[in-house]
Amino acid sequence: MNINLTAIIKSTEGNSDAMKALLLELLADSRKESACIQYDLHQDRENRNVFLFHEIWENQEGLDLHNSQPHIARFVSESVHIIDGPVIIHNTEKLA
Repeated sequence: MNINLTAIIKSTEGNSDAMKALLLELLADSRKESACIQYDLHQDRENRNVFLFHEIWENQEGLDLHNSQPHIARFVSESVHIIDGPVIIHNTEKLA
């Protein structure tokens, strides 16, 4: 069964460009994973510090593997000084 996620990431004030660069790197590496069906990045038009990923993974196994990848660890370590709070993840069920 597919796993549908929305992840919300906020950068600290003045760091949206740096966060965007890190997220685009993360996107490029994540899209290469075999279990990745969709991995889209959005930026809020009004609050440029807010970013959203819309992700679809083949299954929980693929998502678990994604979360253990070096590019995830790299993002966590490189964003530590520019991220505003924890990443908020919504695991959703597609209704239509």
